[in-house]
Order: sequence, then C-alpha cells, then structure tokens
Amino acid sequence: MSTSVATTLPPETQPADLTADTVFSALSNARRRDVLALLSTDEMTETPVGIRDLAERIAAWENDVTPEAVTYKQRKRVYTSLHQTHLPMLQDAGLIEAERAWENLTLTPRAEALTVYLDKPTRPTPWSNYYFGFAAVGLLLAGVAWAGLYPFDLLPGLVYATVLALALFATAVVHAVAVHR
Repeated sequence: MSTSVATTLPPETQPADLTADTVFSALSNARRRDVLALLSTDEMTETPVGIRDLAERIAAWENDVTPEAVTYKQRKRVYTSLHQTHLPMLQDAGLIEAERAWENLTLTPRAEALTVYLDKPTRPTPWSNYYFGFAAVGLLLAGVAWAGLYPFDLLPGLVYATVLALALFATAVVHAVAVHR
C-alpha cells in the first residue's frame, strides 16, 4: 500500500498522488537526483535546458572536471542513460516535462515537493587556482627574500621554503581526500 508523502507545500498546491513509492523511486538514483537538482537551480529555470546540457553537467560532476573538460565518451555515457532510463522514468512519474527529443526540460509543480531532499549543485573546487596561488606566493616570497628586504631578511630562505612546502602538502592532502570521495 502506498502512502502519500507529506510535503512543505501548501495543501492547495500539494500533489495528491505523490506517493512514497514515487518519491523513493525518483530519488533512488544519483543521476535522477542530479537531474532534479539541476532543473531546480535558478540558472536552469531561466533558460531552456536540454538533455545535452544535463549530460554535460552531470558528466562533469561525476568526473570531477569542468563542463568544458568533459570528453565525448564521458558525455555519451551519461546522455545514453538519461535518454533511455532516467528522463523517461521522471516523466512517467510526472516530475518533469519536456518538448520533443528531451528539449526544454522543466520541473512540474509536483516535483517541487522533492527539492527539499536534493543537494543544490555546486561547482567543483578549482584546485588549479589554489596551486597557482601557492606558486605565486612562493615566487613572491623568494623574490623578496632574495632582495633582502626587511622583515624577510630576518629568517633564512629555507624557513620560507619549508612553510610553503608544508602548506602545499596540506592542500594536496585535502585535494586527494576530496577527489577520493
């Protein structure tokens, strides 16, 4: 027996037939959750979005790269599963609407009840910016220490190199843990 899911929506806008089975089925797969989360973002509600856009964004998240760095194979793998499995399931559940060929995808009012269960998408951490910053600070410190400017002339260059190396090592450890997750 399916029970209706209580939502935070006002009763007049609450979908009457949103069952626990529908919710669990829709949210049981990470790619379906990603589709719902992406379609609920302000960026995606302002402009029409199609399956290609979704596939590229989801492939970027799954491979921890920027959307521009996604390869054809990575995008194709996600595109195929969205086209054959996930988008039809979400449409059959009445959670998304689409025009022909999965273009102009939008959430239905029924899907609004599920957005409380979704993580808002975030951009991957731009680790290259951190490493670029460390390199810039290291070069600046080396230049100032080499010039013998006060107060940098008080400590030997080896101290600055050690501090910078330790900071770089700590950042690399955090990066490795984040990628491993």
